[in-house]
Amino acid sequence: MSLDIKKIRTDFPILNQEIYGKPLVYFDNGATTQKPQVVIDEEVKIYSHENSNIHRGVHFLSEQLTQRFEDARKVVQKFINAKYDHEIIFTSGTTQSINTVAYSFGERFVNEEDEIIISTLEHHSNIVPWQLLCERKKAILKVIPINDAGELLIDEFEKLISPKTRIVAINQVSNALGTVNDVKGIINISHKHNIPVLIDGAQSIQHGKTDVQDMDCDFFAFSGHKLYGPTGIGVLYGKEKWLNKMPPFLSGGEMIKKVSFEKTTFNELPFKFEAGTPNFTSAIAMSKAIEYIQAIGLNEIADYEKELLNYATEKLQSIKGLKIIGTSKNKVSLISFILENIHHYDAGMVIDKMGIAVRTGHHCAEPVMQRFNIEGTLRASFSFYNTKEEIDKLYNAILTVKQMFG
Repeated sequence: MSLDIKKIRTDFPILNQEIYGKPLVYFDNGATTQKPQVVIDEEVKIYSHENSNIHRGVHFLSEQLTQRFEDARKVVQKFINAKYDHEIIFTSGTTQSINTVAYSFGERFVNEEDEIIISTLEHHSNIVPWQLLCERKKAILKVIPINDAGELLIDEFEKLISPKTRIVAINQVSNALGTVNDVKGIINISHKHNIPVLIDGAQSIQHGKTDVQDMDCDFFAFSGHKLYGPTGIGVLYGKEKWLNKMPPFLSGGEMIKKVSFEKTTFNELPFKFEAGTPNFTSAIAMSKAIEYIQAIGLNEIADYEKELLNYATEKLQSIKGLKIIGTSKNKVSLISFILENIHHYDAGMVIDKMGIAVRTGHHCAEPVMQRFNIEGTLRASFSFYNTKEEIDKLYNAILTVKQMFG
């Protein structure tokens, strides 16, 4: 089945506009994806006709919306093939999901001189929470190095493991380079030493099928807004055995079973980790985004985006003075690059004036930039609603930048 890109693009109203008098070319999908009309309509529908608070109300609107919220949880469960729906915790996004594990798992299982392993490829949201945990607990942070292609050195990873290793936390896909990591291999190695693994799936969830049971990860985190859903909603998947052992991260309403001034007992899963009124509107709208991409076909999306990546890589590599940073054999549809003697911010601003949105900077992955001894890159990240014609426009825009800066 080939995708009808022309039809798909009509589902995304934001794409039908001009920027500086030119048709918008949106290549910043790694930062956030655009929203199909079905997602926008769902949020409007809830606020217009169904809005109420959930779980504790006995009136019609509350009971109706409670059911829809819990149905959304089941959609996510099936989407990532979790064993139980109570293993799906709704959060504000990947950042809160990782912070939840870093705090809650850390409080229970990490002690002085224990060790945590992350990688050079991590986004700041999968670095800083572990650094703070290490500071609180006087634990030690270890980092998996990468090679010049931007790939993890698995042999070096195995050397980092010790009897004091308590958890491994890595991304499935690098947001800065597009590298797809062998997470199953890393999980297998870790589990041989009885070490749990958290996977940051923020940059992988939208590019193909995710099966947490097949992967056998202990925790998996992702954001709705990178999955064609709303901002401010995300998911933490955790194996039941870990979530039951971990204390709550946030406290207040909903996460309690009984409260007295003498003692509070906590609610069962998943509510133990969902303090306060949840973002039910966005959770339901995110489930519509999931159903939307499932209808298109995750395998079809992956195949088409691979086609875009190969086309863009070939075009951009032909430009003299352009260097691609991150040349792993296994990548998602993302290209990070620098231009010789031209600052990435200057180039990005010129490209923007041509109606093309790309990302510039260190992409919240400063250690990656330090590894390659650069300040930052230009990043073009592609989605299934992008076209080869748009890539041609980026190619021509880069040529214009080179001409302008001599």
